[in-house]
Amino acid sequence: MKIIIQEPPKGEEESIILNVREMTANVVQAINILKSPGSITVYTDEGEAFMLPSADVFYAESVDLKTFVYSQKYVYRSKLKLYELEELLSAGEYLRISKQVIVNVKKIRSVAAAGSGRFQATMLNGEKLIISRQYVPLLKERLGL
Repeated sequence: MKIIIQEPPKGEEESIILNVREMTANVVQAINILKSPGSITVYTDEGEAFMLPSADVFYAESVDLKTFVYSQKYVYRSKLKLYELEELLSAGEYLRISKQVIVNVKKIRSVAAAGSGRFQATMLNGEKLIISRQYVPLLKERLGL
């Protein structure tokens, strides 16, 4: 594979052109990484807004029509609905594991069977999340299990 990097002419927008024979999983993953946002807007309990790097997101959860974003140590609110956050983050390493939760697969420490076809993911920060039966095949595919 040949990689060519060129600086665009002044005033012209940066762009990426991929010449591929087949849309392999690696090509799709590369495209998704390029599309993923560098950060998302989150809010503290005090209403303070700031940009959280998307790589720092462990998972996001919808509870009582509110969306919460979890990092290593903190919980934030998002004004986005879970499906909107999923669309925004799905371009990277994020995956839905239940109707209420999307997870950053790079932040999963381990996965184990939890009975009834469900799995349990233990995150790098020690939190445990249940992976619904219907999402287990997607997770296995993403993790190469």
